[in-house]
Amino acid sequence: MRFSLFVHMERVTPDQDQRQLYDDFIALAKMADAGGMHAVWTGEHHGMDFTIAPNPFLNLIDLAHQTHNIRLGTGTIIAPFWHPIRLAGEAAMTDMIIGGRLDLGVARGAYSYEYERMVPGMDAWDAGLRMRELVPAVQKLWQGDYAQEGEYYSFPQTTSSPKPVQENGPPIWVAARDPNSHEFAVANGCHVQVTPLWQGDEEIAKLMDTFNAACAKFADQPRPQIMLLNHTYIAENAEDAQQAAEEINRFYCYFGAWFKNERPVSQGLIKELNADEIAAHPFYSPQAMLRDNVIATPQDAIARIQTYADMGYDEYAFWIDSGMSFARKQASLERFIKDVMPAFA
Repeated sequence: MRFSLFVHMERVTPDQDQRQLYDDFIALAKMADAGGMHAVWTGEHHGMDFTIAPNPFLNLIDLAHQTHNIRLGTGTIIAPFWHPIRLAGEAAMTDMIIGGRLDLGVARGAYSYEYERMVPGMDAWDAGLRMRELVPAVQKLWQGDYAQEGEYYSFPQTTSSPKPVQENGPPIWVAARDPNSHEFAVANGCHVQVTPLWQGDEEIAKLMDTFNAACAKFADQPRPQIMLLNHTYIAENAEDAQQAAEEINRFYCYFGAWFKNERPVSQGLIKELNADEIAAHPFYSPQAMLRDNVIATPQDAIARIQTYADMGYDEYAFWIDSGMSFARKQASLERFIKDVMPAFA
């Protein structure tokens, strides 16, 4: 199993300086590179300080000039916000600038808050259909001389300009949960990225079963790879793990509030959740975070992650976004690199 870092700028209070947050983002990515991790992933979001990421290609190009070996991935591009010709060209240009180190992660998106602003009237089902039309179009535009008459995108014969450095284009990863999404990815020669969120090891096993079923259904296709994205904190001791569980629980409560899209937002920040609201959440709690995420001392983390390797996951993405201080993120990542990764060398 290989390891990667999933990281964004995240701003949770108005006193945080955005330039400093970007410097912190760069510092964590450079740690991952120096520590021998396989990739850094960063995604796309709009109008949300919770995740500041308007164009991941910009961040990855900057990272390419400050790292040496690590692959650089979009985790993920929000498909319905892009036209196929634009995405094919910008991804290819990025791949050229960064020397063929790009992986292209694509998703339908999650937040109705963003849908309302970027594609008014679109819902999650429509977003998924747009993704299913966009991905094959991008692949064919990289091959060149492709025309399309589609439900969402129609254009005359066009070739991606420039062409990607990597033969056949950067690897494409599709964020998938339901069987149809897994089948779409496998049938179209894409790798799969899964995120269990709050349902823990039971869902991690179920997602692998879904992936294996899709591979069996399309046995004529080469078996793609599958990546597990999971919130991770490598703790110094049990007390430190408990603090991390409380911090990550707060992160999930804010994630849920953004997802529900019911609270007022001002200056990119959602209205603050009070302690009673956090405590009253029906299924998020510090205990659930300890159960459902890898929040553990190094030895316990190794045992937990080994079960995922045994299931067949090819890549484990250390999701570091958590609302924690930079110092706590840094210390956790250092322990992961020093004390956990060598067990899988």
